[in-house]
Amino acid sequence: MTIRLVVSVETKAGLGARQVEAFAALAPLVRAEPGCLQYDLHRVLDSGERFVILEHWESAEALAAHGEAPHMLDAAVTNKEFRAGLAEVLVIEGAAVG
Repeated sequence: MTIRLVVSVETKAGLGARQVEAFAALAPLVRAEPGCLQYDLHRVLDSGERFVILEHWESAEALAAHGEAPHMLDAAVTNKEFRAGLAEVLVIEGAAVG
């Protein structure tokens, strides 16, 4: 079973560009990880400081390895410089619409 995440993040006032820059540097490393199917950043409309990251992983094991990857551990430290707080992580699944 694949796993999808929606990760909501907010930056400190005026530091939205830092989030974009950090993601641009990190994304190629994450996308190269085994099991990564999607890793994309989106800005929330009408907000310079709110973003969502959409992630899709082949398995729980791939997602767990992602969390322990050296570049993710480094990012966790760097993100504190411009993030307003902790990320909100939502694990989602498709819902029947009928």
